[in-house]
Amino acid sequence: MGFSRGGRSVDKIQQLADYIDRSHAMVAITGAGISLSGGGVTYGQLSRSIRPGGFGSDRFLRSYVKAMHHYKPSPSHYALRDLETAGKLIGIITTNEDCMHTMAGSKNVAEIQGSFQINRCSKCGRHYDGYEIWDQDELPRCESCGGTILPWELYSHIGLWDEGVQKAREWIARADLILVIGTNGYYGSAYWNYRRRDAVIVQINPGHTGFDQVANLNIREACDDVFQKLQERWAGNV
Repeated sequence: MGFSRGGRSVDKIQQLADYIDRSHAMVAITGAGISLSGGGVTYGQLSRSIRPGGFGSDRFLRSYVKAMHHYKPSPSHYALRDLETAGKLIGIITTNEDCMHTMAGSKNVAEIQGSFQINRCSKCGRHYDGYEIWDQDELPRCESCGGTILPWELYSHIGLWDEGVQKAREWIARADLILVIGTNGYYGSAYWNYRRRDAVIVQINPGHTGFDQVANLNIREACDDVFQKLQERWAGNV
C-alpha cells in the first residue's frame, strides 16, 4: 500500500505510525463515520422522527436508544481507548451523541453536542448523568417527580454543550498531532482555531471533506481497516 511522490513510494500507514510514535499529545476528532463502521445509527438519521410542529420525543427516544444499545463500539473506538491508555491520546472531540467512546472505555471525551450521558427531568429539572439509564425497555422516569427524563439534545435546544467545547479547546491547543476520523468537521468552528499551528493533521476518511486541504496526510480508507493495519504494524506482523 502506498503512493508515489516524486518517484518515492510513501506508505501511508507507516507514515501515520511514525506520526503517532513521535507525538507527545495527540487528539482525535470523530464523527458519524467511526460509529457507522460498527453498524451503528446516527442521531441525525433518527431525528426526522421529531415531527415539525410537534415534539415527538417518545418515538424519537425509543428509536434512537434501541439502536444505540443494539450495537457495540467499533474497533476504532477501542483503538482510541488503547492509545489513551498508552498515554498517547490526551482527548477525543466528538459530535456523536451515542456514548460509544465512553462505552469502549475512553475517559477523556469532549461530546461537544452533548450526549445521552447528560440528562435532565423534563418536569422538575433534576439531572441524571450516565448513559446506563437508557438501557431499559421503557423511557426512564425521574425518581423525584416521575417526569420524563430527556437527553441534552432534546431538553436544551442548543447546538453545543459548553463544557464539552471548553475541553475541546483545551486539548486541541496542546495537541501536536490531530487525527480527524470519519467527520466533516461539523461545529468545528467552536474549537478548530484554538489548535497549534504546527500540529500535524491526519485525516482518515474514505470520502472527501473540508479537511482535505489542511491535512498533512489523507488516508482514504475506513477507519477500522486503518487501525487494524496499524496494530499489525506495531505487532510486527507486517
